[in-house]
Amino acid sequence: MGYLTTHVLDTAQGTPAEGIAIALYRVSGNSHRKIAEAVTNADGRTDAPILPERGFKPGTYELVFFAGDYLRSTGQAGAEPMFLDQIPIRFGLSEDAHYHVPLLLSPYGYSTYRGS
Repeated sequence: MGYLTTHVLDTAQGTPAEGIAIALYRVSGNSHRKIAEAVTNADGRTDAPILPERGFKPGTYELVFFAGDYLRSTGQAGAEPMFLDQIPIRFGLSEDAHYHVPLLLSPYGYSTYRGS
């Protein structure tokens, strides 16, 4: 069965990013439906898959990482308005498999990939 995990690494500080709120949406056309929320732990991970096996189905999804509060709390925010505040990542899940979508974060940039 498929499922989705994520984590956030603070590449500017070289540490896991603890305390980042994350929302997961199922996307259909112009419709977004929130299906899960989580907060990263001390390892920068969620305590459980953000989309567990029981809720998995192929389709288009979007993770929104609320990075602004984290960057403010770590003194990395810079002037308002912040360059990065909410970071959406839209992706497709096409097969029953483990998908891992991490966020590598710094105050002025980010990257992602399909991990394992």
